[in-house]
Amino acid sequence: MRTDTPWSALPARDHLLAGEADAAGAPVLDVVVPVYNEEKDLEPCVLRLHDHLARTFPYAFRITVADNASTDRTPEVARRLAQALPGVRSYRLEEKGRGRALRTVWSHSDAPVLAYMDVDLSTDLNALLPLVAPLISGHSDLAIGSRLARSSRVVRGTKREFISRAYNIILRSSLAARFSDAQCGFKAIRREVAQRLLPMVEDTGWFFDTELLVLAERAGLRIHEVPVDWVDDPDSTVHIVRTATEDLKGVWRVGRALAVGALPLDRLARPFGDDPRDRGIGGVPRGLARQLVGFCVVGALSTLCYLALYSLFRLGVGPQLANGGALLVSAVANTSANRRLTFGVRGRGGAVRHQAQGLVVFAIGLALTSGSLAALGAASGSPSHGTELAVLIAANLAATVLRFLLFRAWVFPDRDRNGDRDRGGDRDRDRDRGGDGGPGGDGDPGGPVHAPPPRPSAEPAGTTHAEPADDTHHELRNAR
Repeated sequence: MRTDTPWSALPARDHLLAGEADAAGAPVLDVVVPVYNEEKDLEPCVLRLHDHLARTFPYAFRITVADNASTDRTPEVARRLAQALPGVRSYRLEEKGRGRALRTVWSHSDAPVLAYMDVDLSTDLNALLPLVAPLISGHSDLAIGSRLARSSRVVRGTKREFISRAYNIILRSSLAARFSDAQCGFKAIRREVAQRLLPMVEDTGWFFDTELLVLAERAGLRIHEVPVDWVDDPDSTVHIVRTATEDLKGVWRVGRALAVGALPLDRLARPFGDDPRDRGIGGVPRGLARQLVGFCVVGALSTLCYLALYSLFRLGVGPQLANGGALLVSAVANTSANRRLTFGVRGRGGAVRHQAQGLVVFAIGLALTSGSLAALGAASGSPSHGTELAVLIAANLAATVLRFLLFRAWVFPDRDRNGDRDRGGDRDRDRDRGGDGGPGGDGDPGGPVHAPPPRPSAEPAGTTHAEPADDTHHELRNAR
């Protein structure tokens, strides 16, 4: 699983100003149509899409045909369309994979809003403007078309309907996904989000969409859903069984990475409220209510675990050893759970230090509970098991408040939970450096850059390219 993403937090979402992208020579929207052996459907698709955008879309746009290793006449058709229509570009990739094609074009596009749709145009194009409008306005980070929303109108066979809904249930139950339709070929993303998110997405095939959405949702990014009208393509070349198998493998891989905290999702964090004024409010603990709820839930489960372990250990050893062993095991589990669920610290960095500090907190709890047991034994001689449990519960409740304060102020301080403080990701400092979210400035995410895609297979007559060695974006930059 890739983790080579930039350290700084994402900047606040801004509304794209009318004419700003046009003045810079870049379109506002870049719609990618990934294709493989689509010589029959490609031309009517691009003609219909181009006509729709020219008539209804109020901003400059580009249509990019991403041909990934077609073996029929698809490359020839794509070149002909690029020569005939303004704002249409064709790129050839030598390896298959829809995810690979999207990552290649999106990673180097100069448009602030990136989208893609399937070549069969099963989705009604009237949903395109509602899809990208929340991204243009700065309201959302990603947008997806949903065939499973209540107001969607869908025409497809029973088998595909069953598979789609079954897959949705799997995602909800295994990865806690809240979006309704992961595989509809109708999605959009803001460019600055794509620059951070794409290096973390490992899949290059059909699971690319699901992985992208799951990681975005877990990172707290806003996903906008648009109900669509959708008509199934009876000539679809998707191999259902093979695709389903690969998707299930992807679900297992992503679920395992999320479970062990292997993904640095904090690098995708947005400022609170996406309003710079929110960061100027002083004296207000951030996330305190949510942390209290999470701490109480984890604490309740830890207490039940502790009492069960104490009762089990008490069968073979004395009360002090039983208390120490039960408290040690539950304390390690409690620190791990609070680290991830309550205070939102992800990744493996600092995990050993956090556990060591948690053991200090454990020692304080041990002193309180052991002292309570010792005082009880001195006072009553041979107390009953129920009395011991009652005293231990009271002692643990007293230690809980102190444990929360120590966790929040010492073990998991704000600088560990908010990576932009100790990684230089503050938006104002980024602006002072001339960038919009990364140390490279000018939108450069600061992490490793993927190799630029192949040169366009066709260009309109008279088009020339400047090819500076230090600017990979020029490889895909084409004015409308």
